[in-house]
Amino acid sequence: MTRVGEPLVTFDVDQNAYRHWAVAVAAPIATVTMQVTPSAGLRPDYELKLNSYDLSVDIELNDIVQRLRFEHPEVRAVVLTGGLEKVFCAGANIMMLASSTHQHKVNFCKFTNETRNAIEDATRNSGQVWLAAVNGTAAGGGYELALACDEIVLVDDRASAVSLPEVPLLAVLPGTGGLTRLVDKRHVRRDLADVFATRTEGVKGEQAVEWGLVDAIAPRSRFDEIVHARASARAAESDRPDGAAGIVLGPLERDGLSYRHVGVEVDRDTGTARITVRAPSGSAPSGSAPSGNQPSGDQPTAPADLDAGSWVLAAARQLDDAVLRLRFNEPEIGTWVLRTEGEPDAVLAAEAVLRDANHWLAREIRLMWARTLRRLDLSARTLIALIEPGSCFAGTLAELALTADRSFMLDGAWPDDDRPPPSLMLTEANDGWYPMANGLSRLASRFWGQPVELESARGLVGKDLLAADAAAAGLVTFTPDDLDWDDEVRITLEERASFSPDALTGLEANLRFVGPETMETKIFGRLAAWQNWIFQRPNAVGPEGALQRFGTGSRPSFDRTRT
Repeated sequence: MTRVGEPLVTFDVDQNAYRHWAVAVAAPIATVTMQVTPSAGLRPDYELKLNSYDLSVDIELNDIVQRLRFEHPEVRAVVLTGGLEKVFCAGANIMMLASSTHQHKVNFCKFTNETRNAIEDATRNSGQVWLAAVNGTAAGGGYELALACDEIVLVDDRASAVSLPEVPLLAVLPGTGGLTRLVDKRHVRRDLADVFATRTEGVKGEQAVEWGLVDAIAPRSRFDEIVHARASARAAESDRPDGAAGIVLGPLERDGLSYRHVGVEVDRDTGTARITVRAPSGSAPSGSAPSGNQPSGDQPTAPADLDAGSWVLAAARQLDDAVLRLRFNEPEIGTWVLRTEGEPDAVLAAEAVLRDANHWLAREIRLMWARTLRRLDLSARTLIALIEPGSCFAGTLAELALTADRSFMLDGAWPDDDRPPPSLMLTEANDGWYPMANGLSRLASRFWGQPVELESARGLVGKDLLAADAAAAGLVTFTPDDLDWDDEVRITLEERASFSPDALTGLEANLRFVGPETMETKIFGRLAAWQNWIFQRPNAVGPEGALQRFGTGSRPSFDRTRT
């Protein structure tokens, strides 16, 4: 089957020129209205009719979620609604899905769900609760978008319904967590969820409330009034400040995949990308540009001194952008080598300003790092950390070593190099600031089921650990000396490149997320695995499959064999 080539994906967004969304702020409430421009999709071979969406729509939504958190501390509740007559959102565009490469479909679903997770994260941790004002029909991904909100109000007009019709219509699954959110988040009874997910026309009105699919219904004449009252009640519960000034998230500047604090070097011959995160420089002049790429001078000592150019925020934004660009634009680069450069003390000084978790901005930056690191965890790539002289794997950046599938730490120094041997330092940030999708810190995940080892590692917080110390504590995998370093790293990278990428993705995902299962691990584990498989099956994407036959008037032809 012929596939349309995927364009280069960029995540740059001009907030003054959204094509698919409108944002209106009337503190303490913001209203985010979805009104998709049909002709402004990622590719020109389909139209985004009826508020259906593709990646371009979600890239803008991701930007909106971030901006509301950082630029509008006064916003305590966000109302998400549709801008079309009797339509909230028709879900992911079917023509886009039918004509996209397999890799794009899977990455699209993953990014879309990460954006939904960011909405839930804002509600749960930022005091910025999201409510869905479903002003018309919400189908498939449209209802999944509403499910990401903490409350759902459905217009009661005898026509508008919520539905998840993917199984009966398209032979695929709701791709961004709809099934899991039904039973795990909204506690819909599983038999009712089964009926709902196979009922093409969906459920409306009082029945939607009775089944737990929505929280309330409202006649069109009172819809806005009731939504506003519910949003105001939730806003009154928030601890976000009234008079604080927000931080404007200016555009990121880059040269290819090089940023001020993050550099990426792609080696196509070995299928690797070297991602280097650089520590802040203590010699920068005072002042910073809002772009997030310029130095901000002396290290801020209080959250109120931070701006978009401060390393502790800028580095997280740049790393997040680099990860997304590698995911979408470099699918054949299967191994990411994680490195750091600079002075560990500079990282620790930058991190210290985030200790006050009660300050709204410190909290938001910690949450930003947590989301960025989770995006790294959830990327279908092998992660290898190299801890060498000149590295700064300390505190927040030590998370890069803890997230790696394997880590190498040089035992000693390089010959003819006056830099000291590398060290690793844990701080309080490594023990709870940045939880993984399983709800545990990376330190707790590393020592799952080993309480003695975990307590020993916690006892090393604040200490400079050389290779032997780090290895004894179980914090690194290998500690070769300078004679063996090149060969051991090379053999690992060559071995990884020789394995099946599909098998590696399954291996890594199974090993990374130990311990308790959460809604997030279910969505990315169970759903991603099944959806990944289903998107390759002829029943969905074959010439007679449901995605290909949708809208043609012809019924799909299914292979009835269960596997």
